[in-house]
Parts: sequence; structure tokens; C-alpha cells
Amino acid sequence: MTLYEDIKRQLQAKQMELEQRLSRLKRDAVKPTSRDWSEQAQERENDEVVDALGNETLSELIKVQRALTRIDNEEYLFCSHCGQEIAPARLKVMPYTDLCIQCAEQLSG
Repeated sequence: MTLYEDIKRQLQAKQMELEQRLSRLKRDAVKPTSRDWSEQAQERENDEVVDALGNETLSELIKVQRALTRIDNEEYLFCSHCGQEIAPARLKVMPYTDLCIQCAEQLSG
């Protein structure tokens, strides 16, 4: 099995995990509200936390899905910014990156 096949399997497993997490978060956000004002305030705070977790999960899921699409389109090995090959070690550590290390450093700094 090649490194890229292994990464694809990892990404597919991560995609399933994130989809399940997102489903649980959505289910948790739809709980009935209390009649007590103090409990309602606490529920709103909890909903904000659940929303933030949902947004982070969705963001990560989108990155994973993009990486899987890049693999299917045979674009995975190449930087989306400069077109150079992304180092296999970088892909192993950050499997849903689409930037080589040079572009990542350049664009973040």
C-alpha cells in the first residue's frame, strides 16, 4: 500500500468521524428549552458552545472533502498555489493541506 492510499483511507475515516460528530452536535442543539430564566440562559450558553464546535467540525470536514476530491482528480500531490509538488512528509503530517511548505509560510506570514 502506498503512502497516498494510506492517506486516502485516513481521510475517509476522518470524514466519517466528522460527519458523525456533526450529526451528534446537530441533535444536541435541538433540545427543548426550559421555562426557568436562569436555565434558559445556561441553555443559550451551551448552544453557543455547540454551535462553535459545529462550525469547527464543519470547517475540518470541508478540508477533508477537498483533499479527497484532489486525490480523485489527481491534484493531491501538487500545491494549489504554485503547482510544485508537496513533500510527502508534509502530506503525512497534514493530510488535508493543499499548500507546499513554502507557500504555506509565505501566505501565513
